[in-house]
Amino acid sequence: MYLEVEILKKLVHPNIMQIFEFYEDKKHFQIITELCDGGELFDMIVNKGNFNEDECAWLMKQLLSAVNYIHTNSICHRDIKPENILLDTKKDNIIKIIDWGTARFFDKNKKMNKISGTPYYIAPEVLFEKYDEKCDIWSIGICTIEMIMGNAPYADCNPMQALVSI
Repeated sequence: MYLEVEILKKLVHPNIMQIFEFYEDKKHFQIITELCDGGELFDMIVNKGNFNEDECAWLMKQLLSAVNYIHTNSICHRDIKPENILLDTKKDNIIKIIDWGTARFFDKNKKMNKISGTPYYIAPEVLFEKYDEKCDIWSIGICTIEMIMGNAPYADCNPMQALVSI
């Protein structure tokens, strides 16, 4: 929890949920963030089905901008998926990346080695416990396919088996 707050305090980008305050007592942590009332990208995919190319390009441009920003600041999210992308409908479907609990600072000269992420979106190299920040790019690719097709590319099989076969 503390690392997540440290990372969020460092990040200021229009497509990353901003943190305003952090409080803790003996039993609870409270993080005060900006309000995004448009729901999850996941729900939008379920309700809408597939997106046209312009809609997908607009959302992916924002997502890639945010991920480029975090990678430039030596941070890897490690769990990019539609459930961790909120929409701010009051600002023309501006997206906000959330849930930084698996995020880590990284060293460009050292590979990460802890398996982390959600099976449908995890990059194959993560399973081999020798990966870098580019694992986020794989996850963005899966999100893109899901938006265009309207469902996950591995929807008909066990995602871990699909990854091992790659």
